[in-house]
Amino acid sequence: MSKIKSAFTNGKAFIPFITCGDPDLETTGRIVRAAVENGADIIELGIPFSDPTAEGPVIQGANVRALAGGVTTDKIFDFVRSLRKDVKIPLVFMTYSNVVFSYGAKEFISTCKEIGIDGIILPDLPFEEKDEFQPICREYGVDLISLIAPTSQKRIAMIAKEAEGFLYIVSSLGVTGTRSEITTDLSSIVKVVRENTDIPCAIGFGISTPEQAENMSKLSDGVIVGSAIIKLVEKYGKKFCRGCW
Repeated sequence: MSKIKSAFTNGKAFIPFITCGDPDLETTGRIVRAAVENGADIIELGIPFSDPTAEGPVIQGANVRALAGGVTTDKIFDFVRSLRKDVKIPLVFMTYSNVVFSYGAKEFISTCKEIGIDGIILPDLPFEEKDEFQPICREYGVDLISLIAPTSQKRIAMIAKEAEGFLYIVSSLGVTGTRSEITTDLSSIVKVVRENTDIPCAIGFGISTPEQAENMSKLSDGVIVGSAIIKLVEKYGKKFCRGCW
């Protein structure tokens, strides 16, 4: 059992998303540790990219601030090395294919293994093109986490059968961001997933309130919360503290 999959064995998993370097890596470290102290089961770390096509204005803003502050992939690798001195829960990177390509896929993924990253999520990587990265991920024991969107339809079973770590189910069409309600028929998507794999599934995109998180957890094995957290980071900046969480 992968370390990521095992994170779902103690009940519903809470997976916060945090953009590395917004407003700086020291603050990111405090946020990660606060999340762990407050029960996070997996941390999703965003590597900033100049054209984050899956992100709405909130996380786009976080990317801009982090890049303007001088964050680089190598600095984030060093940051994770420091995190791993005391943070033991699974960590996954969320970034874009070009970040991995430009760094060199083998070097990027082998470094993920070396520093203790358990999986990577590439929202712009089509399922049909995952062989660009999956063999290398398997070589180094890093889960390549697949996404299922409301538009996946007949491809859901195919994606589920080859899933690793956990399946990221996208709650709504469009980009990330808080939503007042989630209207997608997620139960039918989860049903097909359950019929084709025993890999856990977590729902993300648009989950912004405790009530939404509770409702999504009834359908899935975990929930991913991003923009709602990034809004707090933007509000409090370097003053972000445990009391703000």
